Amino acid sequence: MLGRVARWCYHRRWLTLVIWIVALFAAQFAASKAGGDYASDFSLPGADSQKAFDLLQDRFPQASGDSAQLVFKTAKPVTDPAVRAMMEPLFDRLRHVAHVDSVADPYAPGAAAVQISRDGHIAYADIVFDVKASQVPKEVVDRIQELGNEVAGPGIQIEYGGPVIENAEFQPPGQSTGVALIAAMLILLIAFGSLLAMGLPIMTALFGIGIGLALILLFANFISVPNFTTEVAAMIGLGVGIDYALFIVTRYRQGLREGLEPEGAVQRAMATAGRAVLFAGTIVVISFLGMLLMGFTFLQGLAIGGAAVVFITMVAALTLLPAVLGFTGRNIDKLHIPFFGKKDTSTSGFWYRWSRTVQARPIVTGAIGLGIVLILAIPLFSMRLGAADAGNEPDHLTTHRAYELLSEGFGPGFNGPLLLAAELRSPQDLAALQRLDTALRSTKDIAAVSPVIPNPAGDTAIIRVFPGSSPQDAATTELVHRLRDQVVPAAVGTDGTPVFVGGFTAVFVDFATAISHRMPVMIAVVILLAFLLLMVVFRSVVVPLKAAVMNLLSIAAAYGVLVAVFQWGWGQHLFGLQHTGPIESWIPMMMFTILFGLSMDYEIFLLSRIREEYLRTGDNARSVANGVATTGRLITAAALVMIAVFLSFVVGFDIRQVKEIGLGLAVAILVDATLIRMVLVPSVMELLGDANWWMPRWLGRILPKVRVEDEESTVEPAPEPAGVR
Repeated sequence: MLGRVARWCYHRRWLTLVIWIVALFAAQFAASKAGGDYASDFSLPGADSQKAFDLLQDRFPQASGDSAQLVFKTAKPVTDPAVRAMMEPLFDRLRHVAHVDSVADPYAPGAAAVQISRDGHIAYADIVFDVKASQVPKEVVDRIQELGNEVAGPGIQIEYGGPVIENAEFQPPGQSTGVALIAAMLILLIAFGSLLAMGLPIMTALFGIGIGLALILLFANFISVPNFTTEVAAMIGLGVGIDYALFIVTRYRQGLREGLEPEGAVQRAMATAGRAVLFAGTIVVISFLGMLLMGFTFLQGLAIGGAAVVFITMVAALTLLPAVLGFTGRNIDKLHIPFFGKKDTSTSGFWYRWSRTVQARPIVTGAIGLGIVLILAIPLFSMRLGAADAGNEPDHLTTHRAYELLSEGFGPGFNGPLLLAAELRSPQDLAALQRLDTALRSTKDIAAVSPVIPNPAGDTAIIRVFPGSSPQDAATTELVHRLRDQVVPAAVGTDGTPVFVGGFTAVFVDFATAISHRMPVMIAVVILLAFLLLMVVFRSVVVPLKAAVMNLLSIAAAYGVLVAVFQWGWGQHLFGLQHTGPIESWIPMMMFTILFGLSMDYEIFLLSRIREEYLRTGDNARSVANGVATTGRLITAAALVMIAVFLSFVVGFDIRQVKEIGLGLAVAILVDATLIRMVLVPSVMELLGDANWWMPRWLGRILPKVRVEDEESTVEPAPEPAGVR
């Protein structure tokens, strides 16, 4: 099929190019006219925090939305008449801003005890919205800050915090994509030594990304698409798009050097590297879609959008690239840059000698490589999932400064209050809630408790609880569980008033718990599907099993480095971090889906060349050495492109979550392309020998016959390995 597609695209290159150009402009036009809005639906059916939100939305809507805090520090006491004369009109104006349901200011009767600090110089107002944070338009937040900035000045510092402000401050790092693109171009120029050859992978990636990102905006009309989806998809699309084209163009150039005509070189490249791209891309798509198994609404856009970008990029590599190669012909090495693009794939090259060195002492080299990977993975066992709070954000953000002011005046727990929602069915329920309020005031790790606040109908009530620790602390997570398991049941009874512990902090506690329970299922399904696909492709049981284990090792190493840097604080200043905190609960899950697919890319490209050599010669050791020699420089260049792309998001963006994703992906690719592919794979394959290609006869008969190696290159059939059936 790929041969027919490549031939059609090659001979109808103008038509193919026009089709892609029209598709790009049509997708962009459709996205600009009919694209949806970003939205993060953090609903979690069945969770206690979701029950609290649903109850309040139904019966107490003015308390169901998320909130923001206007925190102010004054030179004079907050209660000074001059200060009040400036702040009270501000609070009145805020009450008339769109989506603002209420403003609980510190000058209201009875509010001073909770909302004004003991020294009297720091206070805050709660701005409650009628919708969740992700549904508050940025224009609303801008208006709130504009009103506050009109009052702020000498003697009055005003800052803004809370989930609504944090969501509005998120700015996608568009400049990071440009930096990554420039770095990729330099690496490709060094690898190819030709401006023309360098441009082909960049072109392929940009077409795939341009169409894929437009599709994501269209998907936003039907599914929840978080605002960071396009950046993650662009990051992955740029990496895989360049990688896929890099492998195909390299094989095309090799065919030309062997004396093939341009059409024959295209056919050979698509029959070998093209097939590997097809299967590698399929596994990346499977990995992305594996996130749907988690059952989280906010992941739908990320899973489907990421899969769409990878799929479009893969199709571009398999159709657009053969057409463009038809235009370049033998001129692909024109515009050559001196000293770059040196060929190093022969038996006298570095990578061949490296493979032979590893194979000569497979136990020693394998043990060293495995030891390094395991050392990197050790911190993984201390990983704590959660949600890093505003205390981890850069100092120049108002949310961080508001966090510091609240912590200074009231304690860190005021940055993430818990919201207890209760359903009142009788007067006895209200009495039980009063008992709970009293019990909460004497509960360990609680700094303050609001009075019971009933709704106008008297059938629902809330209690605001301010922990003594910050939202990201383990003590706060323990407090949430203790309230649900001990304090609330003891005060109201197990069959008494239904009380649910909610609030933004409780939401992320519930997400962390749900992810830890569901993630093993997702991992098992993704690994199983990838195992079955590789077993079909390589006609082996051992090779896909080894590939799965190797990929898990590289992912574990990446997790370990994340914990060491972000949770333990090792070298955090190198990455622009100022504070430690837990690992964002959704990041390990997302990293696994992305990394498992990307790791399989390199595995397939390396093993397809080894398999091709093995079918031609029947010599396992020689096939491993030749496979490493022909792909070592290629995989290194591809990995450098990926690492440059991912690290650009670490240094070019202030948001902690994006730094976690970028560093984790970069470390995993580095480990995968060096310790895994160039040390552990050749050493293990040398130890296993012909057993690498073992498959039971009965299984071989029922599996479909699919191959990634070029059948025409198989000069002689490989002998059946003896004694391994």
